[in-house]
Order: sequence, then C-alpha cells, then structure tokens
Amino acid sequence: MDLKVARCSSRLLDGRDFQIACKPWTGQCKRQKQICHSKSHTSNHHSSHAAPSTSLSSELDTGTKLFKWLQVEGMPEQRVSIQAHERLGQSLDLTVADRDLSPGDVALRIPDHLVITLARVFGDESEAEQLVAGKHSELACLALYLMYEKKQGRNSYWYEFIAELDKQRGRGQMGARSPLIWDEGQAERLLAGSPVLQLIHERAKAVEKEYAELDTIWFMAASLFKDYPYDVPSETFSLPLFRQAFAAVQASTVHLQGVQKARRFALVPLGPPLLSYSSTSKAMLTWNREEQEVQLKADRPYKRGEPVYAWCGPQPNSALLLNYGIVDEDNPYDKLSMTVTIPHQDPLFQQKRAILQSHGLATMQKFEFLRHKGIPPMLLPYLRLSYTSDPDMLHRPGFFNAGPSSDYSEKLALAQLTEYLQQRLSKYCTTISEDNAVVTDPSAGPREKVAARLLRIEKTILNDVLDEVEQLPGAPEHLLASRRGSNMLAGLSEWVHQQAVKLS
Repeated sequence: MDLKVARCSSRLLDGRDFQIACKPWTGQCKRQKQICHSKSHTSNHHSSHAAPSTSLSSELDTGTKLFKWLQVEGMPEQRVSIQAHERLGQSLDLTVADRDLSPGDVALRIPDHLVITLARVFGDESEAEQLVAGKHSELACLALYLMYEKKQGRNSYWYEFIAELDKQRGRGQMGARSPLIWDEGQAERLLAGSPVLQLIHERAKAVEKEYAELDTIWFMAASLFKDYPYDVPSETFSLPLFRQAFAAVQASTVHLQGVQKARRFALVPLGPPLLSYSSTSKAMLTWNREEQEVQLKADRPYKRGEPVYAWCGPQPNSALLLNYGIVDEDNPYDKLSMTVTIPHQDPLFQQKRAILQSHGLATMQKFEFLRHKGIPPMLLPYLRLSYTSDPDMLHRPGFFNAGPSSDYSEKLALAQLTEYLQQRLSKYCTTISEDNAVVTDPSAGPREKVAARLLRIEKTILNDVLDEVEQLPGAPEHLLASRRGSNMLAGLSEWVHQQAVKLS
C-alpha cells in the first residue's frame, strides 16, 4: 500500500487565489440545478444515507466537525479520533488512538460509501478505468473532482471532509507540504545539490501536462461533469490553483491493493494527511471485502492520544518529501543512484559487454548507494572491467569476480569513484554540521527542517562510501591525501578526466 494524495478547499486551493480564479456564479435557475444535483449526487452514491447535515455548531473545529459528520453518515465506532497538535508553531490535526490499542486491533474503519475513489466519482468503473487507461492520471481526476466539489460549498456532500483537508493543506505530520508548491526558488535554495531537485522539476512538468489535459477529462466524463454548472476546467481554474490541488491530493491518497483499478487510489477520511506516515510501520490501510470498508490494524501497542502510523510503502525520503512533505530519519529505503557507462569506442567494448551480460549487467548500468550499505557489491568489479586494457585478462576464468585486476586499473577505478563522490558532495551548499544546526534550531521553519534532514542523509550515504574506499588496498596515496587536504579534488581531476568511462 502506498499513501499519496490530498484535498481541495479554500486553503488547500489557497482561499484567496481560489476566489480570484473561480468565476462568480449567479442565476436562480442554475442555483436550483446545483441544489438538485447535490441531492441527487448524495442519493445516487450513498443511497442509504441522509443528506449532509449543515447544522454542526460553528464553534467546533474542522476535525471535530468532520468526525461528527462521519458519525452521522454511518461511520462505525472508531478506536481513533482527531486531535490538534502544535508542530513548529502550526496547528495540525492528527489521527490518534482514542484508547489504548494492542497489536492486531482494528483501529480505523471507514465504510465504502465514505471513501472517494474514481469508481465512486464517476459512478461507472469502466468509464473511470477508460479515463486513466491512457494519459489521464487518477490524481488529476480526483483533484479536478474535488475542485468542482469545492465550488459547491455547503451543497457538496463532501463539505466537511474538504474543509478538513483544506485546513491541513497537504502538510502531513511535519507541516512542510510538497516542494511542488513551495515558494518560488525555495526548493533550489534549501535543497541545493540534491538530486531531488530534478525529481521536483520533472513532477512539475508532469503536473503542467495534466493541467493541459483537464478539458479532455471534463468532456470525456460527461456523466459527471455535465451536472456542474461551471465552465470547462481551463477557464475555471488556473495552473497555480490546479498545482495546489494536485499536491494536496497527492499528499492524501491511499494506494489500496487487491481492488479494481478504478478503486485503487482512494481518499479516506481519518487517513492521510491526518494519519501519520512511517517507513518502518507494518500497519497498512487495506480493503476488507467482507465488511466493505477500509481498515487499519495496529501493528504495535498505542497509548491513548498517541498519533497512529501507517506504512507509506518502500519509498526513499526523496519520494516522501516530494509526495508528502516529510522526511523519515529511520527510512531503510533511502538510496542515491549512479550510472556507469562504458564508451562504444573502447577497443574491447564487445568483449566487455559479453562479460557484463553474463552477469546480468549492461554497458550503461545504474548502481544504488543504499543507506548504511557502503559500496554496491558489483560496482568495483564493474569499474575494474571498465578500465581493463589487456584482452588476455578478459579471457581469464572468473576474471570479473577475481578482485583487483592490476594496480593501474584498480587505481583508476578508485580514483574516478572518489572524484565522482567528492564532486557530488561539493555541490551541496551546507555541511552536515550546518544541517544538524538547522534540524535542532527551534526558530527554523518546517521546510528548512525537512530539507536539512534530507541533505544530511544524502551526505551521510556519500561519505560512508568514501570512508569505505579509503580502507581499500590499492587506493592511490594522492587520492587519500586529496581527501585529507583542503582541496578534495587536488591531483585527481586531470588524471581521471583523461579516461573515457563515464560516471553520472
């Protein structure tokens, strides 16, 4: 199960901008149509449930209102509740244990009629699957649906849910939000040197592409959107507004397993972003077919009032930050990638490719630096092979796994690997000590803190590999001296840059 996606409301969609972007809608006959549609929508999708109540006292906070609304709409008794927590000067609502829990207890139960999926949105699973079979994503469809529902105001069946999602603004338990919607230039400043910047830029382009296709979704889903008395999406919502909604939905969606494609992405009340994420939790939000509800079973004991955690999937912290605005210090899935390319002009290219293929490798091969794992097992043999110039050595039995092939190739391999790692480290604008200071600084904001946590983890991974290289026999003395000296790259660049093997 993966957790990912958010909500749309005045703040989620940034209330001020939202009011500017949404054209005022007047006209008595259209107003009657809107009210009728709201009632029809409720009865069609929730036939056994009453229309939404709007009588909840205004003094109640959104979390309390949401919980009471869910109870009115048929939510069974829960072993969790919503509780406000102060985090870095922000008030965040979190799903917490309502009583002491033991492992195996069903802590959260949300019936099917209170879960938003594409099957429920469109009322037709085949139509929903058709929409996302090609270029339309589930997140874009859900974001567009909630944006239109947001415009319905209190006439929307999901009003209380949207209001709570709006309050949370996709911030998750650390209060940072996805860097997709950070202030302009903030990601480049706070995350300088990190490969996550490229992921952010790629995701931003993908969101722009989704926005360009919104009108197609609107026309294809005639069974739903024809009942909304508004203009087509591109004329109703701006790109910045859609980006906010998409990021919010991205931070709040649950990826359910073992269900039809039209139901796999779900917005679950009391789930994320109210529910906290953990890379080490064994608890998952799952679909219970017998009970027709989404459930979460506790994977450990909880005391009353403790935030309840669920697994967010095998995602590195770069993905957690991009999707949910969080960084998990205990994440076992962290990794950094490196690609090694053997050039075609290598005189021994064909022989080297044959050896690599026999070991399941390619002449352009990606390696992963895993947290606390040091040098990837196949990396040094790969680099030694890359620098081998003697064809006779390639024909020796067991050559690939035989260890250092020659002093020359070993020094080249270690020198280039060291320079590559040091160059990556040199791109960061802060040291680990400076990152530590930000993390412990009570005046630092949530975005500064999550960025410092991520950078600290990335630098630790790179330094761990460098530490291991230093201990290897055959490491060139000038390599070791360059790392100890003030100029890390002294004496390496000219030598290594003469080689054709590419590390990227």
